[in-house]
Amino acid sequence: MAARIAIASDHAAVALKAVLAAWLRELGHAVTDLGPETNASVDYPDYGFALGDAIAQHRADMGIALCGSGIGISIAVNRNPAARCALVSEPLSAALARRHNDANVIALGARLTGEDMAKACVQAFINTAFEGGRHQGRVAKLAHLAQEPV
Repeated sequence: MAARIAIASDHAAVALKAVLAAWLRELGHAVTDLGPETNASVDYPDYGFALGDAIAQHRADMGIALCGSGIGISIAVNRNPAARCALVSEPLSAALARRHNDANVIALGARLTGEDMAKACVQAFINTAFEGGRHQGRVAKLAHLAQEPV
């Protein structure tokens, strides 16, 4: 099933972003590239915030966030309460992020993840459904900004 996927990066991940966006389009997905377009230095929070906003505004069903390590941009995406971004490094963590955490964005580190592994992670992410059940209540708690201590 085709998905609407937003993708964003910083300057360190522009090349990987281009590869993934083209590949996803070949697979029939609607891809929105939120930038940047060149490898000129940019601030990853700007692009992470834009990706979180695309998810919150329902302009995309899911997202892919990329930076050198994947860490900074994942933090930026997760500043939006509608986003559940998981930093992944292999397909099992990508699948579990969807299955157990209902992640709607994955983050990858372009300096740490090769193209083939990145594609495998993205494939696992988009092909896995949220399991619900015992995980539903936990995910619902993520939508609240403050929680009572257990």
